[in-house]
Amino acid sequence: MKNVDYIIVGMGIAGLVFSKTLRDHGKSFVVIDNPNQGATKASGGVLNPTVLKRFTPAWNTVEFVLKAAPFYESLATEIGQQVLSGVAIHRILSNVEEQNNWMVASDKEILSRFLSPEILKNKNTAINAPFGLGAVMQASMMRPYDLLKAYQDFLKHQDQLIEAQFQHKELIITSTAVQYKDIRATKIVFAEGAGVAHNPYFTVDVSPIGKKVFVGNKGEYIIVKAPELQSEAILKGPVMVIPLGDDLYKVGASYGRDDYSSHTTPGACEEISAKLSKMISCDFKVVDQVTGIRPTVKDRKPLVGCLQNTKSVSFLNGLGTRGLTMAPCLAGHLYDYLENDVQIPELIDIKRFA
Repeated sequence: MKNVDYIIVGMGIAGLVFSKTLRDHGKSFVVIDNPNQGATKASGGVLNPTVLKRFTPAWNTVEFVLKAAPFYESLATEIGQQVLSGVAIHRILSNVEEQNNWMVASDKEILSRFLSPEILKNKNTAINAPFGLGAVMQASMMRPYDLLKAYQDFLKHQDQLIEAQFQHKELIITSTAVQYKDIRATKIVFAEGAGVAHNPYFTVDVSPIGKKVFVGNKGEYIIVKAPELQSEAILKGPVMVIPLGDDLYKVGASYGRDDYSSHTTPGACEEISAKLSKMISCDFKVVDQVTGIRPTVKDRKPLVGCLQNTKSVSFLNGLGTRGLTMAPCLAGHLYDYLENDVQIPELIDIKRFA
């Protein structure tokens, strides 16, 4: 029998960040992960502090950004690989009204640290931006697939990762411990992303059945080759265009509500390609397409904590489209609750749907 403090189910960004949080506090753990599941590997990998559709700050953005940057820097040191890199995000402004709205937004106290007040003149003939570009500051980018692969290898060397489908029926829960096969732990944390919809301990209503509290939202990206684009900045218009190097760009994403399927679709490719054609004037070729299921919640807030009056079973889920930015802060809240009895903020406490 192997004894640990925690069992973590899932190795997307939620599971990764919570496991590092445990490591930082000297707690022992084992991660059980099905490597064929998860939205993190397919995500855009952009840490953007703003909502560029409306020129507003993302929810709780200051707290999340202040926590995320040092957390990922520490992770990079731990695994010996660069995790975050600074990047410019250029929002294509579509008319004079958007120019004015950008200027007003950049003058607001909470946004002045993130939105440059200067509207940039577009000098790239391959980009359709006659009204200029708004620049986002303090944005970062990571390669989620590369990060997960590096961290999984790190855990394997520590004998802390089991790559297998978690069998919920083999979990035994008592008032003081949990046991899964030959592993005994004080607590288990489910960080399964959209896969939590099939978890019998997750009693929150799941779409498309029930009251649609927890909603699967499929996001698809296309990878395009565009040698003439020559952009090192991320472009934001109808879609986001993320430079990958070697004239490759990740473009998306689509939104497929109530869709839990794992296959890519021609419709999403056509939709994203059409939107990209409005943003750039150069030729591009679709060379790949990827998809993942975002774990989203009807009130657009995460699900953190325990559904029952025991700390043996808890959840870290519902991170949605901004999981990379939010995860370090949310993992900290969950750890403080489980270990130090610090109350989870009501807005993110999973008990709001219990």
